[in-house]
Amino acid sequence: MTAFPTSDLTSSLRIPPGPVDLASIDTDAAPGFEGKKADGEAALLALETELADLQERLFADGKAGGNRSILLVLQGMDTSGKGGTLRSTVGLMDPQGVRITSFKAPTEEERSHDFLWRIEKALPSVGLIGVFDRSHYEDVLIARVRGLAPAEEIERRYGAINDWEAALAARGTTIIKCMLHISAEEQRIRLAARLDDPTKHWKFNPGDLDERELWPAYQEAYDVAIERTNAESARWHVIPADKKWYRNLAIGTLLLDALRSLDLQWPAADFDVAEQKSRLENEMPL
Repeated sequence: MTAFPTSDLTSSLRIPPGPVDLASIDTDAAPGFEGKKADGEAALLALETELADLQERLFADGKAGGNRSILLVLQGMDTSGKGGTLRSTVGLMDPQGVRITSFKAPTEEERSHDFLWRIEKALPSVGLIGVFDRSHYEDVLIARVRGLAPAEEIERRYGAINDWEAALAARGTTIIKCMLHISAEEQRIRLAARLDDPTKHWKFNPGDLDERELWPAYQEAYDVAIERTNAESARWHVIPADKKWYRNLAIGTLLLDALRSLDLQWPAADFDVAEQKSRLENEMPL
């Protein structure tokens, strides 16, 4: 299979400014890619060499005094594939250069601070790729649906997120925000599969069914959150997630395009290379 133009896939997933209607976006599509499952799996593996090379350049740039990093934000309903994305896509890169944070319900200490306090603490250092499995967006999603904060506080948080992400981008972090868009029927199939397989029971949480009953409210909350925080410095991407192979390829492509956009070069040596070669060649036997 010949290489496909990754920029086509990236642009097809990026949400334009304005109102958002997730119901109008096909969860089982493969925008920007014309191949089948086997083609998509091969295309993802074909990204590995360049992904690894550019990730190492990013890491080296950070060690040499650079200020750049990447933050991949993964949001989605239960079973949309955040964990699968980590294994299949982020797993193509050197784990030493990746920091993964899975956000659960805030602790008592975290609740005593502003909602962004714990998020700031989890940001990747320069030279690293950070991945948020769920994120600060839970504070305008589940908090809105479950009424965990007053409406005026939710409204404040949209603006706070925009300001915080803009400042983060200005400091050198490229932000890739992805909503893994799964259908209610596909979620039902995946939840049933977990119940049918004793080796998957540990992954099932009865609370998932409670959240599923609120599906329309969550879709509305996502519509609003994406529209309100789809800033130029941190645009949203909606990833059709019914096809696991396409979901993985899409995330891998977004990461690759983000790394390419940084135009990373290998840092120049801060020592005399010829001198060090001479020392090594002329050293006394050990």
